Amino acid sequence: MLPLHLGALHPMEQALTVLLAFGPFLVLGVVIVLRRRAEEREGEEADAAPDPVADSVTTSDAAPDAAPGVAPEVAPEVAPGVADRDD
Repeated sequence: MLPLHLGALHPMEQALTVLLAFGPFLVLGVVIVLRRRAEEREGEEADAAPDPVADSVTTSDAAPDAAPGVAPEVAPEVAPGVADRDD
């Protein structure tokens, strides 16, 4: 029976085999590093940017006894007929 070995590989074939075996893992590692750096940069920019929600609440929107910048509490809506029941 003839073994499945095809003989020694040419140096170019060896390099190609190593590249095909480990290349995808190297590319994946580079992509992960670049994405993490980009996400860190985005996080730093988000921390430095003013919060548009906090800036939209003014003291005129709040109740007179509420602290400045605190949104007033709104009573929850009740479905019609629920509050009228006498159980």
